[in-house]
Amino acid sequence: MTIRLLLADDHPVVRAGLRAVLDTELDFEVVAEAATAERAVELAASADVHVVLMDLQFGSGMHGSAATAAITARPSAPRVLVLTTYDTDADILAAVEAGASGYLLKDAPPEELAAAVRTAAAGQSALAPAVALRLMDRMRTPAEALTKRELEVLQLVADGLSNQQISKKLFLSQATVKSHLVHIYAKLGVDSRTSAVAAAATRRLIRTP
Repeated sequence: MTIRLLLADDHPVVRAGLRAVLDTELDFEVVAEAATAERAVELAASADVHVVLMDLQFGSGMHGSAATAAITARPSAPRVLVLTTYDTDADILAAVEAGASGYLLKDAPPEELAAAVRTAAAGQSALAPAVALRLMDRMRTPAEALTKRELEVLQLVADGLSNQQISKKLFLSQATVKSHLVHIYAKLGVDSRTSAVAAAATRRLIRTP
């Protein structure tokens, strides 16, 4: 069976590179490309696609995780394999919870990418070894791991948002935001926003500018 692919990435050079690699596999056919997450959602619904290779960060508009959720929510949806440069807990959790069948880093060798595509197309989980290890570590120490919401709050702190701005963006009360920060500080062993961001960045929990 030929596996029909959709490439979703806002960089033309990256899409061209991916197409060149994937075209060497006899059972792959790249049938569509999308430069935005919104376009990827449209094409995933209209084109006969088996696997979507989804970047997480697009220049503007919808995030890759949101697009993944929109695609996988439909019946008989194609599988989504996230292909990104980011390996933070915040990104991994958001993608997995959105319904991604796999999570691979862009520096993966071609044979690993091809294997992940076939695994995802078969309906199985295709996580990069480093990503699987991070998820396992979270499961081993759940009391110390930041929750998805705590990671969201801390990522917005790192992006420079105030508590008031965070509360509006996440539709939370400011008291709830403060409560999340208290828990974050306790888990990371810090006592300030700056220290929390620094500690989380060191542990690759969040992205920093």
